[in-house]
Amino acid sequence: MRSFISAAPVCLALGACLVLGACAHVRAPDVRLPEGYEAPRGTAPIGAVELDRWWLAFHDDQLTALIEQTLVANPDARSAAARLAEARAVRTEALVQFLPQGDIHGSTSRTDTHQLAGTVIDIPGFTTSGISNASAANFNVSWEVDIFGRFFAARRAVDADLAAARFDYEATRASLAADVADAYFLARGLAIQLDDARETARIQGELYDTATRRAQVGIGARADADRVAGDLAQAKSQAAGLEAELQVQRRTLLVLAGRTIEPTENVAIDASVGVLPPIPDSLPSQILQRRPDVREAEARVAGQAGRSDADVLAFLPVLNFTPGIGWQKQSQPGFSVTAQSLVLGGNIAQPLLSIPRLLAELKAQNARTEQAVIAYEKAVQTAFSESEAALVRLDSDRARVTVLTDGEARSARGYQAAKLGYDRGLTDLQTTLSTEESWRNTRSQLTAAQVQALRRTVQVYKAIGGGWPADHFPSDKQAR
Repeated sequence: MRSFISAAPVCLALGACLVLGACAHVRAPDVRLPEGYEAPRGTAPIGAVELDRWWLAFHDDQLTALIEQTLVANPDARSAAARLAEARAVRTEALVQFLPQGDIHGSTSRTDTHQLAGTVIDIPGFTTSGISNASAANFNVSWEVDIFGRFFAARRAVDADLAAARFDYEATRASLAADVADAYFLARGLAIQLDDARETARIQGELYDTATRRAQVGIGARADADRVAGDLAQAKSQAAGLEAELQVQRRTLLVLAGRTIEPTENVAIDASVGVLPPIPDSLPSQILQRRPDVREAEARVAGQAGRSDADVLAFLPVLNFTPGIGWQKQSQPGFSVTAQSLVLGGNIAQPLLSIPRLLAELKAQNARTEQAVIAYEKAVQTAFSESEAALVRLDSDRARVTVLTDGEARSARGYQAAKLGYDRGLTDLQTTLSTEESWRNTRSQLTAAQVQALRRTVQVYKAIGGGWPADHFPSDKQAR
């Protein structure tokens, strides 16, 4: 112990000199953002929305049930939960290494010796024949005396890794919720298109009946009925194709929700758009508080910084306290001894020839830290870009819906007037078909714009960090 104590000051002085020459470098991330979005907000109403469960803003029980089932049963959600459990276990594994380490070792042996030749010694304690027994038990402990803070550096790193795993878990769930909502609204769009196709087939059927009657009474050409028959066949064919696509989309929703074996008829899809929910007013700074991918990137920076600190501390001496206790018993003919021991010891190790390797490791770790900082900056910039782009496009979609709604109503009135004129013999078939085609095209564009606005709303909620309980996870300070 005296040599251990006398060597410690020398190692400490040498380690201090090495630390002065090697330091971890963590650059402050540049996460500056514009003060506000340049997205126009003229047609997108602003309102209060519970971002943790933004899907409730659509007031659709079917959508809510599908998302909540997906968050529980989807394989991606379960895999993310398993990764989070792994991260917790890895954190515990990394920290318990700083606790005293040691195992109990025991041994026993029995030896039966029979001398076959030579001089037989039969002195107690020195006999060359007979049965000998030996037993021993030892409990040796090794504990690093952490006077330099290696434990705290390691804990900062693994705590940040665990926080990053939590954010990755929530990012996966938020992405799944958005995927379900997008698939659901796509299915509703298909249902609307299917209704439109059936309505078109009905209209074409009425025109076919009218053209047939006109030909029968001699006030129209038979070719008119044949032309309408071709349009009627196309409308029925389109309806059949949309039915198949709607069934495929229903199956997609069931697979996402973990209900693969259920029949597709279990997913009821309304052929309506509903009312678009409002968009929450969010500033760029709020993105950092909401988006799990941004917070994950920030936690990755903290984790790499902790590892850089640990690499710096690797230049300092390692002090180990190594106590132990033991028990031994040995017996042979005419001799037996039992002993116990108590060991108090320690050792100190100061890196010397390994310094070049440690310097290389530190430089590599500093480079990894810089990569994490750059990834964090990119995550912030991507978050802002995605949010602003989604808002711009949503505003455009809502404007298109407003314009097309008025246009569809006018086209419908135009077709009704042309149809009435054709029924009374005042309008020819070409004019009637042209107005019907114009109405159908406008109606299709309106449906597409409405569905796109719904899907874009989902993108906005996801882009501004909706879909996970931000308040239930560690603060930035805790993550560090």
